[in-house]
Amino acid sequence: MKKQKRNRGIVELKSRYGYMFTTHWIIGIVIFFALPLIQSILFSFSKIEIVSGGIDFNLVGIENYKDILLTNANYDTWLTSSITTYLYSLPIIILLSMSLAIILNQKFRGRLFFRALYFLPVIISTGAVINLIFKTTGSDMSDIGVSDAYSANMISVDDIVLLLDIDGEIASFITQTISKIFDLVWSCGIQIVLFLAGLQSVPQSFFEASRVEGATKWEEFWFITFPSLSRVTLLVSIFTMVELITSERTTLIKNVYSMMRAGNYDETSAMMWFYFLICGGMMGIFVFLYTRFLMKRWE
Repeated sequence: MKKQKRNRGIVELKSRYGYMFTTHWIIGIVIFFALPLIQSILFSFSKIEIVSGGIDFNLVGIENYKDILLTNANYDTWLTSSITTYLYSLPIIILLSMSLAIILNQKFRGRLFFRALYFLPVIISTGAVINLIFKTTGSDMSDIGVSDAYSANMISVDDIVLLLDIDGEIASFITQTISKIFDLVWSCGIQIVLFLAGLQSVPQSFFEASRVEGATKWEEFWFITFPSLSRVTLLVSIFTMVELITSERTTLIKNVYSMMRAGNYDETSAMMWFYFLICGGMMGIFVFLYTRFLMKRWE
């Protein structure tokens, strides 16, 4: 009985330490995330007026949502452009980061250097160095794409497509895709690290057994590597979706931020919430289908 009581005391003591170390994080979440989130929801259902004493808002229901969907001529264009970018960037980033991770997981000279090289954009984009890089173009990442800013217009994709004599929608699609290549590679740093961690956790005995059975590299990938990375792929997909949705280079968010700086808080809140609801619904459908049909089958 005394031993059980002592053990219970140790568990309670560890729980107190745990609460003590997480209290500041919980307070930060409530103050800097939960309260602004609730305020943003209220703003989307209100009409905001900036007065001398602060902000005055009156609840108007779904009037802001009606305005952005039925009256605002630009919102549909911004929303379509952002969702289109979201849909075609997601599979490209996942496939590109997985391919690069598989290559970087091989044994070759300079492997550590190339691993650091692909993670370098993540370090640069989170510090003051990025401001120095984009000062040469007189802009920053929120104004123009990484491809245009980094190349400083030294490479013209339009001229290349014109030289190949490609016209119509195909030329437009090729131009947009090529122009975003550097942006996509720039966004693969953390995803490559996650895939590398997943690849290194796959037992080598699986590959040794497959070689004994005469399996090809392609069969090893589809029947061993890819199924073994099912959970990591889901993690990378969710991380990438959140990153794409909240990116300041997204057409909708970039224009909405400009409107917010002008003091328009009610309509912009409705724009953002409608956009996040659509993207969140798409994310939920993707996670459900992936876990229901792919992960369950592989397990």
